[in-house]
Amino acid sequence: MLVFSRRRDEAIMIGDGIEVRILRVGRDGVRIGIVAPSHVPVHRQEVYEQIREANRAAATAASVNLASVSERLRLRRPQ
Repeated sequence: MLVFSRRRDEAIMIGDGIEVRILRVGRDGVRIGIVAPSHVPVHRQEVYEQIREANRAAATAASVNLASVSERLRLRRPQ
């Protein structure tokens, strides 16, 4: 892990297109702003984990549905 020290209104650049800027520092936390290209998703970690879990569940359900349809088609074939 790379660790930076930054003050308010200072930024960190990631590559050529992502800027992480410190907006406010308080007792309970730090407010940051992120500027990124529209094709780069930016989420809080807890939201990212929810998206990953939803995608995992959808992929599992699709896999089960595909197996079920495949089995039904196999059973319908004339012998």
